[in-house]
Amino acid sequence: MIGRRIRTAGSLIAAGLWLATANPAEAQVGAFIDSLFGHKEEPAPQPEAAPPAPAPAKKPAPKAKEASKDSGKDTKAANAKSGKAEHKAAEPKVAAVGAPTAIAPGEPADAATLLAQANAYFNGINTLTGNFMQIGADGRRIGGKLTLAKPGRLRFDYDQPSPLEVIADGTSVAVRDRKLNTQDLYFIAQTPLKFLLREKIDLARDLTVTDVANDPGGVRISLEDRATLGGTSKIQLFFDADVKTLSQWRITDPQGYITTVTLSNLQKGKSVDGNLFFINYGRAEDKAVQQQIQQAQP
Repeated sequence: MIGRRIRTAGSLIAAGLWLATANPAEAQVGAFIDSLFGHKEEPAPQPEAAPPAPAPAKKPAPKAKEASKDSGKDTKAANAKSGKAEHKAAEPKVAAVGAPTAIAPGEPADAATLLAQANAYFNGINTLTGNFMQIGADGRRIGGKLTLAKPGRLRFDYDQPSPLEVIADGTSVAVRDRKLNTQDLYFIAQTPLKFLLREKIDLARDLTVTDVANDPGGVRISLEDRATLGGTSKIQLFFDADVKTLSQWRITDPQGYITTVTLSNLQKGKSVDGNLFFINYGRAEDKAVQQQIQQAQP
């Protein structure tokens, strides 16, 4: 029987602490989960500031009228300093989330065409299989196999030595540990990749489109998802020049940590086993299905 744990905001922090002590492969899977559900570690603390200088000696209090004038000046000065301080504090240590950039009136034909081509690519997929290489925020890499079956089903099988696999069944996402025989459950609506699992995809409807660019190496579409756990996630999709193949996606989580997934050997329309997306929720019917699957395995 698979142990079941449902993740909440508090348990996500505990998961981050566990992943911080895991081996590199598990830590990389943790980085992927971070990109899906929001990073669970705080950014590195900044160097401690130098001790404050001794306070100057107090001056005699001014007369009432002068005090009022000085108070006004001090208030303005304080407000000015406060504004500068607030402006400085607003400078993020990580990538900031800007306001959505509207497509300029002179560009709609090109941008609209590229978006339509991207939508057609995704909507032309019933199943998708292939390999992926994940690059975490720390530069570490780990590969694996990707299996997608629309609507709603997605699976990432990580290469050894990682014992983890990530499975979406249309309702939930399970992070399963084969070694410990446990799984953690998340709501699929918390993930920025949920749009990939829709039967019909409209990028401009499902997300906020912030940029569409025809780069020398291919087409890049930048998106924002404001419904993910922890805040807004930024997503970049990279296609070939003809928007016939998705080659990479890049997710910047609400804390600014970036996870890149590069895809290769993609095959559309290949038959896949529906049992790959089964999640055991611990119900009696789930246990019965689990036994059937195990008995059918060679």
